[in-house]
Amino acid sequence: MSEEGLTYADSGVDIEQEDEAIGSIISTLKFKRTGLGAPYNLPGQFTGAVEFGDQVLSLCTDGVGSKILVADAMEKWDTLGIDCMAMNVNDMICIGAEPIAFVDYIAIERPNPEVMRQIGVGLDRAADLANVSIIGGETATLPGIVVGFDLAGTCMGFVAKDRIITGSNVVPGDVIIGLASSGVHSNGFSLVRKAMETSGSSYDDPLSGTDKTMGEALLEPTRIYVREIVPILEQFDIHGLVHITGGGLKNIARVNTNFGYTISDPMPVPRIFTVLQELGNISDFEMYRTFNMGMGLALIVPRNQADSVIKALRSEAKVVGEVVEGNGVKFKGMTF
Repeated sequence: MSEEGLTYADSGVDIEQEDEAIGSIISTLKFKRTGLGAPYNLPGQFTGAVEFGDQVLSLCTDGVGSKILVADAMEKWDTLGIDCMAMNVNDMICIGAEPIAFVDYIAIERPNPEVMRQIGVGLDRAADLANVSIIGGETATLPGIVVGFDLAGTCMGFVAKDRIITGSNVVPGDVIIGLASSGVHSNGFSLVRKAMETSGSSYDDPLSGTDKTMGEALLEPTRIYVREIVPILEQFDIHGLVHITGGGLKNIARVNTNFGYTISDPMPVPRIFTVLQELGNISDFEMYRTFNMGMGLALIVPRNQADSVIKALRSEAKVVGEVVEGNGVKFKGMTF
């Protein structure tokens, strides 16, 4: 553990090394289809897209990650399907695309009907929350490769070319609207588990100030924003959308790297984060570059539309900052 407190790297996840590894595989991918299905260039965005006439089809893939190990410890797997769906559809809406179809992939050490049933319960609930059809999937039994199981999925959606949100319209003076998260969502669980382990805490321990245990709070499923965001895309001039996942506040800078972003009035931080920070003696910088810290999605809009957008969202949302000259994301003297 570092002298300044527990870090994500201490838990086995080094973001810089991960970025380097991703760059290595991307550098080998040279072939690109032409015509129908050709890649549609969306640098820095959270989902991919291909040409499809007047539309683009969007595809993205993601999984639940090591949150599964918390579910295993609690023997409760019925929310993991929501996490799996959410990590995909929340990425997809960031370009203004509406998710429409989903396939899942389960790699499991040995078949377990009860685990599979509970995963199915979560996936079905998620399909409703996201208004998405689950059209297929794959289960692979892989003893010797997989210990326990892994759950991932791939989502497809579409958006008209003239409605794509690229971030190119972002300008200084735009405001950042934050939407509340439901908790830790499905990122940073290697650090979560390391903080629990090093402090000798149990998932059955009560989460102080709440009526939940630590495990129950950690398994709170990722919030799905689709039904809230899709209806407002044609009502307002949305300049950018950001899914706050691994990397925390740093994700905001992906929208348009030509400018800076100042967070001056953040969303309230749920109790689970402050307790985890105390358990792992984790610095503010490490917390805000690893977790969503209460803000699961951010919208960048013209200042004169901010009040109307917040009213249309009909949920816990507020202006948390603004776009400025410069670069990076600044918050409480920290730069991400």
